[in-house]
Amino acid sequence: MSDSATDCGDCTEPRTALSEAEVEALVRGICFKTGPPRGIGVEVEWLVHELRQPQLPVTPRRLDAAYAALRTVPLRSALTTEPGGQLELSSPPATSLMECIGTVSADLDAVRTALAGHGLGLVGIGHDPWHPPRRFLRQPRYDAMEVALDRTGPAGRRMMCTSASVQVCLDAGYEEPGPLGHGRRWWLAHQLGAVLLAAFANSPLATGRPTGWRSTRQLTWMEIGAGRAGGPALNGDPRTAWARHVMDAPVMCVRRESGPWDVPDGLTFREWVRSKAPRPPTREDLDYHITTLFPPVRPRGFLELRMIDAQPGDDGWIVPLAVATALFEDPEAAETAYRLVKPLAERSVGHPAPHNPLWTDAARDGLADAELHETAVGCFTAALEALPRIGATEQVTDVVTAYLERYVRRGRTPADDLLDRLRETSPRAHGKDLST
Repeated sequence: MSDSATDCGDCTEPRTALSEAEVEALVRGICFKTGPPRGIGVEVEWLVHELRQPQLPVTPRRLDAAYAALRTVPLRSALTTEPGGQLELSSPPATSLMECIGTVSADLDAVRTALAGHGLGLVGIGHDPWHPPRRFLRQPRYDAMEVALDRTGPAGRRMMCTSASVQVCLDAGYEEPGPLGHGRRWWLAHQLGAVLLAAFANSPLATGRPTGWRSTRQLTWMEIGAGRAGGPALNGDPRTAWARHVMDAPVMCVRRESGPWDVPDGLTFREWVRSKAPRPPTREDLDYHITTLFPPVRPRGFLELRMIDAQPGDDGWIVPLAVATALFEDPEAAETAYRLVKPLAERSVGHPAPHNPLWTDAARDGLADAELHETAVGCFTAALEALPRIGATEQVTDVVTAYLERYVRRGRTPADDLLDRLRETSPRAHGKDLST
């Protein structure tokens, strides 16, 4: 959510209005850039909590002081804050997996040291297990987002304020067909995405109680609705499908230089272009509109995989980054993954992700689902074989191997660990440190 500016700047300066044809051409060109250079990136979100008593809420004053100190720390990754006070590091584009891991690991070490000086730490869980939603940031973007999302229920506030993820960013691919072609990678991202969701599910709790879902974070996204958090159908050219989806998605806000932003109810971008009211939309408005759409796979000139819950441990985020990178960047592994996930496509019954039975099962059951379990074992095995071929060190292959043995082969996810700890400590589980 913090991937674009939150202020208006010169958003109402006179600009050239766009036609429908111009919008579609821009979306096709902006969001699916194919061919070299090849790049890898990761965005890691964390809940920020008390080091000694993680179940206690952190006051806005303490967060303000901690983030002020963090802004003085030299980092290569971009440091941003989510609406509920979650912390996000977004790596610069890297030319290799190991370069990406090295950059983010060093930045996280610096961030943890700075936060520890304020008695705070980072916890990798996909949904805050202790606290209800509470806004930390008061900015026009998030004020407008809250108004827009409140129309579909409380899920929007939970997404804004209590969720955290690992987002893996990979090139869109090449124009040619085959395992590295953009059409294949787009399709693979949506089918493999359900496997990644299930294998890394790590958010089974809310306000100290089980929700019945291994990934409550993904449930929250599904509850927000298809217009804001859904993807397009996969039955055609990816560029055409995404351009149509962008045009027919609801406008979250019309920005203004001063005062609250307008939050239209039900106005699509296509209707805005046609009506030109309350003012004609511009290229800047289109760019901003795209940042307000949150499908599980978002094309932004590259593919952003958004379905992975935040992971436990200091280095847990490395596992989904390594696995996804290997399965997309190594041609042999990509072909294996494509073959393994192909049978899963029938379970989507033609509906876009994540609003289909496949993604629902993955979010609710994790690897307790027998078919997802079998597919995940095959995909992790293929990734492990590919990691040395893409330059991964033995240390990285070791952490992926450990995850495969601890969780995937056993049909478990980190969510199962959280549920086990809750059962061990009931009825006083809300005071237990569930982050380790």
